[in-house]
Order: sequence, then C-alpha cells, then structure tokens
Amino acid sequence: MITLRLVACLCISISANTYAAGDPAVGQEKSAVCQGCHGADGNSYSPEWPNLGGQDSRYIVQQLRDFQTGARKNDIMTGMAAGLSEADMADIAAFFSKQTLVPETTESDAAGKKLYMGGNHYTGVPACAGCHGPNGTGNGPGKIPRLAGQKSVYVAKALRDFRAGTRTNDHNAIMQNQAEKLTDKEIDAVAAFVAGMGAAQ
Repeated sequence: MITLRLVACLCISISANTYAAGDPAVGQEKSAVCQGCHGADGNSYSPEWPNLGGQDSRYIVQQLRDFQTGARKNDIMTGMAAGLSEADMADIAAFFSKQTLVPETTESDAAGKKLYMGGNHYTGVPACAGCHGPNGTGNGPGKIPRLAGQKSVYVAKALRDFRAGTRTNDHNAIMQNQAEKLTDKEIDAVAAFVAGMGAAQ
C-alpha cells in the first residue's frame, strides 16, 4: 500500500503541468500586499499563516489558482487571489521561493519524527517523508509542498482540515485519506517536528 502511494507521488511529478517561471524582482513589487501577512521575506507574522519563504514556486502558483477557482476555500485568500493573472502568480511565487525560510526554534519531537520518517504501520499511515522528502523539502515538479520550517499551528490546522474534509484540493485525495487516520496527538506531534526541521538546536 505504501509502495502504491509512493508511485502516486512519482506520477504526480511526471504528469505535472508545464510551468512558466516568473520574475522574482517583479514579484517583489507585486507581492507588497501579500507581505502584510506573509512577511517581507516570506516568514509570516502569525502562527496561523504559512511561511512562503523557500516554498516551491510551482506549489504557490497552484494554491493561488485553487483559491481563485474555489478548489481551496479561504475567505481572505480568495479575495487576494481573485484579480491575479497567471503572470502575477508566477512572479509572486518566484519572489517568495527565493527567500530564506526561518524555521521555528523548537525541540525536536521524537514521536513526530517517528511518524514523519516511518509512518504508523498499525493504522496504515505511510511515512510523510515518502512524498515530502526526508528533509521536508517537498517535490517541486509534483507540487508537493516543502514542510521543513513551516509554522506548526498552520500545519496542524491543514491536517485537521484535510481530515474533516473542509480542505479538498489535494491530488487524488491523498492528504485527506492519510489525515483521516491521524489522531489529534499525532497531528500535533508531526506538525511540531516539521516546524523545527532545519532549525539550530
């Protein structure tokens, strides 16, 4: 089963849409409004808002498209993305992807690390590392996001939203299917672990 999921992740990479890279210099100017929440360098001001610094540009563009179409629902972001052209999204994403992400300074969560690296055999949860990578850097061509250094509160909320079915813009419901097997304790543990990945201990 885990092997099939890994194959699915690889297929996402192979079948990813052709992507036109944006201009980060132009994106810096276009992202002025975004910086009010996500930070001038892509490190957000609130634990509930995601860091965009260092995130793969293809993933950022896909999320903006999903906010535009309603595939991903968020009252604030739907309004923010509404007037963006494809070029705007590519430029903004290019700017944030070039920024340096600053991970939370947290103690490594042993339970979260075990789940991230090895999954939970007893409940059928595969290792997060299978798709998001052992270092949490994601898979750009597959539009699988970087998790290393992401806000723990944001990650935990995203997992709970997938579990509840209030977020459904994951490819082939992969994240929904995995999140519904996670307990609240497991969600908090893995969120704490990925938030501290790469932070100085």
